[in-house]
Amino acid sequence: MTDKQPKSLFIDQSVGDFYLEGPKSRRFEFLFLLDVMWEFLKGIRALHFVGPCITVFGSARFKEGSIYYEQARELGKRISQELGLTIMTGGGPGIMEAANRGAFENGGRSVGCNIRLPHEQKENPYMQKWVKIKYFFVRKVLLIKYSYAFVIMPGGVGTLDELFETLTLIQTGTIQNFPMVVIGKEYYTPMISMLQKMADQGTISPQDMDLLKFTDDMDEAIEHIRLYLTTNFHIQKRRRPIWWLFEKG
Repeated sequence: MTDKQPKSLFIDQSVGDFYLEGPKSRRFEFLFLLDVMWEFLKGIRALHFVGPCITVFGSARFKEGSIYYEQARELGKRISQELGLTIMTGGGPGIMEAANRGAFENGGRSVGCNIRLPHEQKENPYMQKWVKIKYFFVRKVLLIKYSYAFVIMPGGVGTLDELFETLTLIQTGTIQNFPMVVIGKEYYTPMISMLQKMADQGTISPQDMDLLKFTDDMDEAIEHIRLYLTTNFHIQKRRRPIWWLFEKG
């Protein structure tokens, strides 16, 4: 415990404390709503012209030279060159850096939606554009909003959160016919077993298992995404900014 008070009513208080302390004053709650709205507005203005995208999720902890880092780097390159789409990630190190780097170093578009953390997560240098967001829930909306497909590489709790939230949106029909490719079959073997157990117990439908494509074959991953995109979507071209709205491409 500490007697030190936050410097301001809202902005400098930790988000964790805010969530755990229950109802606040009406003024405080109103300022929170304004702050969330500002984060959404900032993110939407920054990312409105970056798409169409494919979002890659994965751990920030894998270093250059590791098998998963190099797979993500190759994936970013091939998505950029073969599908012509923008790579979007959480903008940090590890898998995120690798996927951004694969696109960036091979002439593709590469963007990120980073998160502000108590221990600063610095954005990686392989992006033409990025935005830094305060709240995880705002960040997840932005990472999903601009993408036509999702690739999940090996990762930790944050990656699983992103995987299952996106999967829930697809399962419930909130977003439809979006391909989800999971790379790292050995890494995710326990999760595959758990999903199969859910299907056996009836807590998910057997066909829900088909919403995820588990593979370690990069050709298979690219073709799976390509098939979904050509079958279900008319890819919209990147919009142009309007100068008198102070928009930037």
